[in-house]
Amino acid sequence: MNHRTVTDLVFALEELRESSGIVIPTFFPTSDDRELAARLLSDTVLGCCRQTGSPSRVCISVDGINPAVEVARRLSEAYGVRVVVSPRNRGKLGAVQAGLESLAEDDSLRYFILVDQDADHFPNEMATFIRVTRHVATTAGVDRILVLGRRSSRHHPMGYLRGELEELADRMLIDCLHYYAAQTGRPLNLQFAMLLDEFPDFHSGYKLLTREVVTSILANGFPLEGLPEEAVYRHAVEAVLVVEAHLAGALLASAPRTTINEQPVTAFGQLNRCRLISDKIVWPARRLQIPPKFVGQWLDNHLARLRLSTLVPSGKEELLEIRRLVRRSIDLPDATNDIAGPAFL
Repeated sequence: MNHRTVTDLVFALEELRESSGIVIPTFFPTSDDRELAARLLSDTVLGCCRQTGSPSRVCISVDGINPAVEVARRLSEAYGVRVVVSPRNRGKLGAVQAGLESLAEDDSLRYFILVDQDADHFPNEMATFIRVTRHVATTAGVDRILVLGRRSSRHHPMGYLRGELEELADRMLIDCLHYYAAQTGRPLNLQFAMLLDEFPDFHSGYKLLTREVVTSILANGFPLEGLPEEAVYRHAVEAVLVVEAHLAGALLASAPRTTINEQPVTAFGQLNRCRLISDKIVWPARRLQIPPKFVGQWLDNHLARLRLSTLVPSGKEELLEIRRLVRRSIDLPDATNDIAGPAFL
């Protein structure tokens, strides 16, 4: 191990200040507490500004015309951050894309960090992401890297239901990536991405991408794979970023991150949960050309182990509805059996 790349915090801080851009995808639903949303965004922006050498490397990317536009422009006037406003509300992925396109114009940037607006992604931990990136680059000899912000728990900050559903989406995504690896003859390198867990925290919103990865994914765009735009740009956002980075040759890595024990705001409750999780599963399966029968079996494998299935009837019904939606989307007949698993523990 090159101990200098692991221990040199000062160098990582310099890289963060001189060579890093930050995208904050932003949207305020009209039904939310605007004052709270504005305060959380302000905290996030100010925290990011204090980590970078120039506020112009912090980009608030507003997803369409909504109440966040006024707040973003006030913050730009106060701190000098960059603001990009998309012409229409497409979903978080559209805001991420617009923000990356804007920052990528600055040739001095080598690292692009994605940070949600909700103050649950601590800017003081960005140096850790840089240190992880440098360690991977030096150890593996690569320049295409995607760092996932690894939460110590999904269930505590997001609640039991969402934690279980994200676990399902994560387990399905790693199955898809392993199948794709076997088909292409390119082994899936997870030695920097999984230490204590069975699967990476793919759906964490805190991510770092190196310039080479950003350049590739912006050039290729984000294919819909026959799904509605909402499924890709609003629902499957994190899975899309992971898969497209992987297809661009990125090596996956994880960096530990802190999260608030109970998220201050979330749009999760405003979405159709079953459709949301279904799209997170179906899009990667289509993009990586996974045969439907494999997707169906993997889904049954994971449903049997989720604790959510023990919450009868609501938890089990939700999982069965996700299975129905997934199977219909990949042209499999509806399953007739209940969630089946081992008889004994």
